[in-house]
Amino acid sequence: MMSGAERPPSVAGKVMAILESFAPGAVRLTLTEICARAGLPLATGHRLVRELTGGGFLERLPDGSYRIGTRLWRIGAQASAARSLRELALPHMEELYAATHENVQLAVLSGDKALYLERLRGPRSVPIVTRVAAELPLHATGVGKVLLAFASEDFAEKVIALGLPPYTPHTVTDADRLRACLAEIRRSGYAVTREEMSLGTCSVAAPVRDPAGAVFAALSLVTRRNVVDLRRLVPAVLAAASALARDVDAHGGSAEWKDWG
Repeated sequence: MMSGAERPPSVAGKVMAILESFAPGAVRLTLTEICARAGLPLATGHRLVRELTGGGFLERLPDGSYRIGTRLWRIGAQASAARSLRELALPHMEELYAATHENVQLAVLSGDKALYLERLRGPRSVPIVTRVAAELPLHATGVGKVLLAFASEDFAEKVIALGLPPYTPHTVTDADRLRACLAEIRRSGYAVTREEMSLGTCSVAAPVRDPAGAVFAALSLVTRRNVVDLRRLVPAVLAAASALARDVDAHGGSAEWKDWG
């Protein structure tokens, strides 16, 4: 007889594992990739994926791969905290984009990752790896470094202990160097990164604070690496983050977004 720890996952658990396989930022996955990420036998995964596709929760593409379906997207879009923060942020993000024509991103802390709630980009913007609902590492992104810098020291040490994998030759992977970087962000009030998440892109990020000074989100611009002086973009990013913070405070919503996890 199986113990509770040995009992196979429930059907609901298997379905959640399939949907969670898209969470790390994968836009399209093959059936084999879904089953590998979800830890399911191919036959079981095929049956459940077929049912999820029939229900509109997943979509099968012409090349045989799968992506999140419109039905699941509509349900997810109703998440009240994310929706309300995005709605408040969009006018400020649009103003920032209009002034710079660079990628504009909004992120919050989710577990040990930066969760991207919104992004704006145009035909002149540099291509970026982020997308809405993607989760990227804290130590290698501008918004992530801001969120990590203003989190608790215990949390920062936990993230460091999990490891600092390199994404480019410029990613900060040394723990002491990252600690120094976070201290500088706390001192200056913003973060500047150069080609740490992907080659060819740099970013300037600023914290979005509640009235007590706690940081609950981060706003950033992402631009090409050939921008000589990234710090010329800092005032615009800081101004947009401050304007968003005031708007959030006026709507009494900052407490709603303090704990995302």
